[in-house]
Amino acid sequence: MPNRFQGFGASLRRFKVPPRMVFVLMGVASTVWFLSRVIPKPSRATYPCMQAAAPIMSGFVVYLLGLAGSVLAFRRARMYLRDAKYLAFGLIVLCGLVSAFLSYTADQRPVFANSKLLLGPNEPVGEARGIYPGRVVWVWDSSATNQSCTNVYGDGWFLPKNTNLNVVVPMVDTAVMRLTGHSTIPDSWDVLFRHFNQTHGRGDVGYNDTEKIFIRTNQVSASDNTIGPDYTVLNTSRYGMAETSPQVVLAILRQLVNQCGISQERISVGDPMKHMYKHVYDMWHGEFPNVTYIDKKGTLGRTIPVAAGEPTMFYSDRGKVLRSGGTTGDSVFSDYYPTVITEASYVITIPALKAHARAGVTLNAKVHFGSNMRSSATHLHGGLPMPDKTPTRTGYGLYRVQVDLMGNKHLGVKTVLFVVDGLWGGSEANDPPRKFSMGPFNNDWTSSVLVSQDQVALESVCFDFLKAEFTADNPFGSYPQIDGVDDYILQAADSSFWPADVDYDPENDGSIIGSLGVCEHWNNSVDKKYSRNLGTGNGIELIRIDNVLTNVGRILAEIPREFSLSQNYPNPFNSSTHIRYFLGARRPVSLKIFDLRGRELVTLVNRVEDEGEHEVLWSTGELPSGTYLCRLASGNAIETRKLVLQK
Repeated sequence: MPNRFQGFGASLRRFKVPPRMVFVLMGVASTVWFLSRVIPKPSRATYPCMQAAAPIMSGFVVYLLGLAGSVLAFRRARMYLRDAKYLAFGLIVLCGLVSAFLSYTADQRPVFANSKLLLGPNEPVGEARGIYPGRVVWVWDSSATNQSCTNVYGDGWFLPKNTNLNVVVPMVDTAVMRLTGHSTIPDSWDVLFRHFNQTHGRGDVGYNDTEKIFIRTNQVSASDNTIGPDYTVLNTSRYGMAETSPQVVLAILRQLVNQCGISQERISVGDPMKHMYKHVYDMWHGEFPNVTYIDKKGTLGRTIPVAAGEPTMFYSDRGKVLRSGGTTGDSVFSDYYPTVITEASYVITIPALKAHARAGVTLNAKVHFGSNMRSSATHLHGGLPMPDKTPTRTGYGLYRVQVDLMGNKHLGVKTVLFVVDGLWGGSEANDPPRKFSMGPFNNDWTSSVLVSQDQVALESVCFDFLKAEFTADNPFGSYPQIDGVDDYILQAADSSFWPADVDYDPENDGSIIGSLGVCEHWNNSVDKKYSRNLGTGNGIELIRIDNVLTNVGRILAEIPREFSLSQNYPNPFNSSTHIRYFLGARRPVSLKIFDLRGRELVTLVNRVEDEGEHEVLWSTGELPSGTYLCRLASGNAIETRKLVLQK
C-alpha cells in the first residue's frame, strides 16, 4: 500500500498539483479508508496496509487540529487586542503560532536516503570478544507474540495475552546456553561469570554471594504524565511504546534466582531515570519480592536511585561537543551514576530493538543515556549524528558519546551479558512496535531475543537488522539511514576510526580504551552471514535458532554434555525424594542442597564417582515446606534443579 500512495503522489506532481494539496488529498483518502476498514473489524489495524496508512492519517489529523487551533487563537487574539487586554493578546498569539507550526510540520516526517557504509560486507574490524569470540545468538519464534495485537489502550503488546511467557522463557534460556556452549543455565552463568572475571583481572572465579547485579532495562515511556497514582499505565500518546519486555527480564530473574541460586537481595533491576509501571512491578515482584526495583520516585515498594559520591563518567570530548542544554549552553565534562550501578559487580543490559531519530539506532550503548542522575539526557545529544539539530554532526570520524558509554568501567565494561529484546521491534524511540517486512518476519512482529558477550558485535548485528528494515521507502521512517549511524560502532571496535583530536578515556585517568569488540556487516539481508559463519575471517558469528519449542531437543543435542542432573522424583514431595544424576566419565562430584537465599543446608555427595547413572535419597528431616535447590557440581561444571517440599 505504501507504493500506491507514492504512485498517487507522483501522478499528482505530474499535473503540478501543489505539495500541500497532495498531502490534504492523501490525508483525506487515508483517513476515510482506514476508518472504513478498521471500525467494522479492529484487528485490521495490524495489517501492513493499515499500518502504512496510519501515519499519513495521524499526520493529517494533527494538521487539521493545528490549523483549527491557530484560526481560533488568532480570532480570540483580535478580540483581546480590541479590548486592550495586551497580556492575554500575547499569550493567545503565542498559542496560535504553536498551532500553526504543528499544522505546517505535521506531514514533515524525515526521510533519509539509503546511506552507504564505510565497511563493505564481511570486512570485520576490531578484536572479537567472548568465550566464543564474536558470537551473537539470535533466537526467533513467532509464537512468542500475538500477531493480532492492536496495541491500542487495553491491548498493549506487553500484556500476557500478547506476549507468551511460556515461549519467551525457553527462548532466553536457549539463547544463554547456546552463547556459552553449555546445556544448563547454571553451567552457562558460571562460565559467563568466570570468563568475565578472568578478562577483568579477578582470576578464575565464579560468582560469590556478596556480589551485586544490576539489570538495566529500557522503560522510556514511564514518565510523570504516563502513570496513575498506583503506577498504572495511563491512556496517553505514549501508551504501548516499544521498550523492554517485562517477560524477558522475568526470564533472566528466573535464571539467576531459581536456577543459579543467587540471592534476590543481591539483584536490582530498572531504568534509573524512569518510573516502573504497575504491570511490570507486579509481574516481577510477584515472583521475586526481595529484588530491589529502581524507580525515580521510589514509592509503593520501589527504590529511588541515589547518586554515587563522585562523578563516574568524564566525557572524552572534554567540553568541545557536549552541552548542558543539548546543542547550546555550558559544556559538559562529567556525570554521576547511581550507586545501584557503581556498587554492582556485574551489569546485565536489556534494551529494546529500536531505531532512533537522533542516533539512528538505540541499543545497548544508547540505553545508558538514562543511567546518569540528571533529569534528562539532552546534554548528550550533541554526540549523536542528530541531523534535525546539527547536520554537521552526521558522517564519520566525529566524537561519538556512545563510545564513552561502552568503554566506561561502570557501564559497558562492567556488563557480563548484553541482551537486545527484539520481541517487539520499533521504528523510533517513542514509536510503538512495528511489524517488519523483511524475512523471516514477513509482516509480523520481530519476536526475537539476541544475546552476546561482545557488545560491538551485538550492536553491529542489530544495526544491520534495523538498517535493512527502515529504508527510505518504509512508511514508519528511515532513521538508520542517517549518514554515520554506525560511526560509534566502528570507533568502539578500532581506534583508527577515532577523530584526530579525541582519545577515549571515560574515567579521565590516562587509560585510553582499546578495542571493545568486533564490528562487521552481514553479507546480505537474506542470508545474514558473517565472516565466522562463512569461514572467511575472525569477525562475527551469528547463530540463528528458530522455533525454540519444536527444536529445543536438537538445540541441546548440539551442546556436549559432561554430566546431567535429572529432576527429582516425586516432586513436589513430602519428606523424602530421589535424586538421580549421570556422569560421562569418572570424576570428582559434589551434590548439595541450598535454600533460595543460597545457604547450604546439606551435602549429599562429595567424592570421586565412576561413569554412569547414580541415585541418592534425600530425607528432609525437620526442614519446613518450601522450595529448595539441588546443585550438582564437578570442576567448573554445575547443574541445578528446583525441589518443592510440601509437608
